Amino acid sequence: MTDIMDFTEAKERINVLKQLIKENNEAYYVYDAPKITDFEYDELFRELKKLEAQYPLLITSDSPTQKVGDKISDGFKEHTHKYRLYSLDNSNNYEDLRKWYERILKEYPSEKEIELVVELKIDGLSCALSYENGVLKIGATRGNGIVGENITENIKSVKGIPLKLPQPLNIEVRGEVYMPVSSFERLNEENIEKGLKEFANPRNAAAGSLRQLDSSITARRDLHFFAYTAISDNDIFNTHSGALSLLKEAGFTVNPNYKVVKGINPVIELCEYWGVERFNLDYATDGMVIKVNDLFKQNELGFTSRAPKWATAFKFPPEEVWTKLEGIELSVGKTGAVTPVALLTPVQLAGTIVKRASLHNFDEINRLGINIGNEVLIKKAAEIIPKVIKKRDGEDLGVYSAPSECPVCHTPLVKPEGEVALYCPNTLNCPAQIKGRIEYWASKEALDIDGVGESIIEKLLEKGLISDFADLYKLTVNDFMQLDLIKEKSADNLYNAVQASKNPSMTRFLTALSIKLVGKETADLIANEFPTLDAIKSASEEDLIKIDGIGDKAAKSVVEFFKNPYNLSVLNKLEEYGVKPQGSAFEKLSDIFSGKTFVITGTLSKPRNVFEERIKKAGGKVSSSVSKKTSYVLAGENPGSKFDKATALGVIILNERDFELLSQGNIYE
Repeated sequence: MTDIMDFTEAKERINVLKQLIKENNEAYYVYDAPKITDFEYDELFRELKKLEAQYPLLITSDSPTQKVGDKISDGFKEHTHKYRLYSLDNSNNYEDLRKWYERILKEYPSEKEIELVVELKIDGLSCALSYENGVLKIGATRGNGIVGENITENIKSVKGIPLKLPQPLNIEVRGEVYMPVSSFERLNEENIEKGLKEFANPRNAAAGSLRQLDSSITARRDLHFFAYTAISDNDIFNTHSGALSLLKEAGFTVNPNYKVVKGINPVIELCEYWGVERFNLDYATDGMVIKVNDLFKQNELGFTSRAPKWATAFKFPPEEVWTKLEGIELSVGKTGAVTPVALLTPVQLAGTIVKRASLHNFDEINRLGINIGNEVLIKKAAEIIPKVIKKRDGEDLGVYSAPSECPVCHTPLVKPEGEVALYCPNTLNCPAQIKGRIEYWASKEALDIDGVGESIIEKLLEKGLISDFADLYKLTVNDFMQLDLIKEKSADNLYNAVQASKNPSMTRFLTALSIKLVGKETADLIANEFPTLDAIKSASEEDLIKIDGIGDKAAKSVVEFFKNPYNLSVLNKLEEYGVKPQGSAFEKLSDIFSGKTFVITGTLSKPRNVFEERIKKAGGKVSSSVSKKTSYVLAGENPGSKFDKATALGVIILNERDFELLSQGNIYE
């Protein structure tokens, strides 16, 4: 596909890839909740690198190929790393591995073979530990490679990390914090017994445990550390294997399964061996890391903008395995959408036992032609929830019939025109929808009410203490103490967390209402246009469609939501309990941009949010996409496809000087 792209097509595709990678970086590094597999992420990254290699003029400083990771999360103090933490380039085939080695070998024509160190790639959370005079001073996450999170108190409880070294060394040690698979399975069993949410995989469990604001929680989790390198301003070792030996002598746990070899053939043999043998280990691995052993050669070879040239990773391919489809579970979401989930004969896949897999929707079941009892092929990579790919050839058991009624409340299901999903229309009384809406209201994506998760909500509903999310605000400390295993301190914390959510931003409030087709981005567009909840309630479909980025279906959904008597009663209860969404955070200073919509693209002299704030304070709006409704495009250096689209549509394009003139009252028409 990329071979036949012209320059404009390449620009558009690069921008799409950059946005996808950015979103998935944030999901992985910030929220420890990956949305796609490592294999799928790597495919996106490889496509971006290939396109940028073909069109080097399109490489920008904000490209994921030019940096590591993403922003750090809230809750911890920032720590600026003394030495930058780079990412690793990787491959998933031996041909690419050989090409990497050949590039190394070309730099040293007088040598027949280069000495390499081959290590298991531990699937954990990367950390950097700074020691001064042999004493641990700082423990930090990788973050974006330049700035990470200071998690020193939490890191002290991790096994394999000495607080004091036998020698007074000034050294930075890097490694992976991980949770053993056996400990991960025990933790999930305990969570299930307590009614808490299961962790998706050992890496998420380790990351979630290490990034607890309460360090005592981290201490109770079984976290371990494998040190994989050390950096010192003094020449106390001259090879990577020498650094590993020093770390072991200093009291760090170094993974024993590393090997020093010469040439690429032994590397490939080790990759093949561990591709099978890794499932016998009590920790998750997702590949191998190969490094030039000689530190002098490492310094000579140097780095690209995001990765060392002297190291690479080989990623194990995604796993596929056959198993039996024992049943199909039907779940009902907050909007009434009914989703099928495959229940499988337990099978080992990518190092874990898999019992469930995604089926997406009933159209997908028809496409696969599957039914309960079929042998199905499931696929997953990096311990993410697997999906069903196909059924065994020649095995015809018919096709699973989509349900005609809600599996929870037994109301006849409907399928709206133009949509794939089946819906339960019993919005008011379907227990699954009620529970789903309350869970979403309290979730991180919405009002982020700390501690009020699935288990707490389920218990509140069982005891009849709530019937909708508005009822959360009438609860007292004593109400929370009626729940099993909830003591006074925990009840206080839950009560305070709920009360603290009474004044959300309008964007978060609209998102939390679970309006069909209204996610965070759409909610933000509406919140920027209408300053109060009353204004949103009285908005017509025509008013909403005028907002750049709001489509017909979303506009209709919003209007229908605010006409629904049940929804209005819940909103009235929220108001009665003192829940009041806050309007725009921007104090309007003038009307000079009133009625004007801006799109910003390219690299500007100041951060983009500075210009967005100025536009909003002057009565204007900022949109993420160019359309006929766009008034101006503010373009900096290296503008993307938005620039081209604006040109094609005849939208006025401004540079920063033009923008300043416009801000002073000069009109461009």
